Amino acid sequence: MSCFLAYDVGTSSVKSILVDEAGTIIASAIEEYPLYMPRPGWAEQDPQDYWEAVCKTTRKMIADTQIALKDIKGIAFTTQAMGLIPVDNSGNVLHRNISWVDGRAEKQSRRVMNRFGGKKLIQLIIGVALMGKDVIPKMLWLKENRPDIFNNTYKFLDVNGYLRYKCTGKMMTEWSGACSYSFSVKKKDWERLFFKLTGAGTDKLPDLIRSIDEAGKLTAQAAQEMGLCEGISVYGGCDDTQSAALGTTATEEGEAHIYVGTSAWVGVATANDRGFKNSAMTMQSADPDMNLVLGITESAGANTEWLLSTFYRHEKSTLPPAALYELMENEFKQTPAGAEYLILTPWFLGERCPVSSTTTRATIFNLSHQHSRGHITRAHFEGIAYNLRWTIENFEKDFGFDIRELKIAGGGCFNKTWMQIIADITQRKIITTSQPKNAGALGAAMCAMVGSGTCKSFSDIQQLIHTTANYTPHTENKEIYNLLFGKYKSVFHQLRKTYDGVNSARFEI
Repeated sequence: MSCFLAYDVGTSSVKSILVDEAGTIIASAIEEYPLYMPRPGWAEQDPQDYWEAVCKTTRKMIADTQIALKDIKGIAFTTQAMGLIPVDNSGNVLHRNISWVDGRAEKQSRRVMNRFGGKKLIQLIIGVALMGKDVIPKMLWLKENRPDIFNNTYKFLDVNGYLRYKCTGKMMTEWSGACSYSFSVKKKDWERLFFKLTGAGTDKLPDLIRSIDEAGKLTAQAAQEMGLCEGISVYGGCDDTQSAALGTTATEEGEAHIYVGTSAWVGVATANDRGFKNSAMTMQSADPDMNLVLGITESAGANTEWLLSTFYRHEKSTLPPAALYELMENEFKQTPAGAEYLILTPWFLGERCPVSSTTTRATIFNLSHQHSRGHITRAHFEGIAYNLRWTIENFEKDFGFDIRELKIAGGGCFNKTWMQIIADITQRKIITTSQPKNAGALGAAMCAMVGSGTCKSFSDIQQLIHTTANYTPHTENKEIYNLLFGKYKSVFHQLRKTYDGVNSARFEI
């Protein structure tokens, strides 16, 4: 039976799977790597760490299964979006990946918008205001602050493009990855004029491919490092948001999904170009014939790790992970809905959607002596859910979607209390599926399976993943959550100028 290797390359780790043509996961492996924050607002990763993690997990899965290497018919990656990896014409990395959460280019983003007549006009031109986390401002940051690197760059690659290059020796960008730079979903091409007018230029942009296109064959060197056979087909793959949509099976017109992992997002499948509003954007789907309207919450599970390291430090050092998470869930499960009017906003890394800000940071609002660790923990999970609700309501108002249920994926799905909180706060049905942690990797596998002809279309994923649980909103919590949701939005609006005043100078050179 034919098998496929798929890799979900996130911010903290790679989740790798070996899956057969029936969609059964034969083996899986996880390997972590560091995130470097050399200055406030900066976030970088070493691309070699990604590649070594891919090679290590591949060898582990092969050793665990003793599968015949000749049965592996395809490879695909799904990766964190908005990566900026400059490489020279020999493929040497010139600078660590400037991550999607890096906000160093705020000055460049403002200057570009001013050049085009300000924020409102730039929104009319490209659909969304630029911010310091966007890729084109980061390209300009390199051009101005590291001209040696910019001038020696042959191509800028995203994480997916870099890993495909390591596999095939060919430099290309897949459509959904190109959306994180500037891509026309109508023309299926780079927004070339915009690159030229901003000063970033187009000569350093790779050629484009689709998710289902064969990017090339596995080279002898890559095969040796991964422990595979030379000549395996490597497919385009896609960004993580697009693969998660596939992994939740929310692939048909108007179907919505939520992902709750290191970051979180809301996505809705559509064949139409819905444009850009309130920092939500229409992007290319993994399916070349579909699009995905997407609103990203920058930090979710990453905040949980901060919570555990800060408020559960002793328990984290003494308890195994399963017991630690059970303790945490039990504590906030015993705390009343609304956490006794405590609000914790999730903007540790600024925010993308439903509000766009590089300088905003998290706030614990209304803290008093009556609040315990359990209150802070519950407020943390409620805060992420408020952010998701805000995005969902914007989707309905701005794009005309009617969102009554959401399929959900990501590691957060294992926390049943949180799933109920999301249902209660969003006031919508939440549906968990059978592969919450491997949804992204399975989505990447589908790109290879469709590209190879093993599957006829992306809708075949409906046969591979099934529903495991439904969470319907509890009516008794509606009043308190409606009240605090309004206050949650007020925290942002009333403090936005203060955040900017405190942080704008810190995050610029």
